[in-house]
Amino acid sequence: MKISQKKLPAIAVSDERGIRSLHVGGEAIQSSMRLGDPFALALDYTRCMMAFLLFHPEPRGALMIGLGGGSLAKFFFKHLRRTRVRVVELDPRIVATARAHFALPPDGGRLVVEIGDGAEALAPECCDVLMVDAYHDEAHVPELASAAFYDATFLALEPRGVLAVNFMDDDPRFEQYLRRLRSAFGGAVLSMRALYDPNIVAFALKGMPAGIDWDELRRRAGTLEARLGLPFRKYVSRLRSSSA
Repeated sequence: MKISQKKLPAIAVSDERGIRSLHVGGEAIQSSMRLGDPFALALDYTRCMMAFLLFHPEPRGALMIGLGGGSLAKFFFKHLRRTRVRVVELDPRIVATARAHFALPPDGGRLVVEIGDGAEALAPECCDVLMVDAYHDEAHVPELASAAFYDATFLALEPRGVLAVNFMDDDPRFEQYLRRLRSAFGGAVLSMRALYDPNIVAFALKGMPAGIDWDELRRRAGTLEARLGLPFRKYVSRLRSSSA
């Protein structure tokens, strides 16, 4: 998937009340950063995406498709020090903006940012966590929600892995995308509405027990909450209510 030079979306950065935001192709906020705490997750939906840790608490290698302002990559960099993070972003201007305005760390042993097509970055068993957050303004990139793409994400995960995908809750194709995910992952998909943002995060599980041990997830949530300061127990409740 290539960006035509004639169709490059406008990129803008805005500051308001201590929050810096990235806009790509419109007024919608693609990423936000607290100026006083650049490595925190300022947006609720990004915090919700971290609920993947309930299923895979110690990832070794993460692949992120879509950089934005680098919020998730920075959070991994600061808090998940045993995880190698590879980010693939299609638009080099977004990478430059993240480095110049959103405190994205330079490439190193634990974090690498590449310019390229996220779909082409997938290779068999290349990661144990895969995060997809790819939007043009408010529209989900359709090439990154096809049946072929989801089949490729299943193969890209190691024998035990998690795919986390961000969707908007008013996306008319959401149910179609969810069916494709379930088909690719043999039905092992959970989703939950973000606590405050108009987003739905889907988690597709590979190589994990067929049944969810909710008591174990609650125990794990307490440990993660103490470690990372995110409301993992609320995530467990939201996931369970969505799966009922």
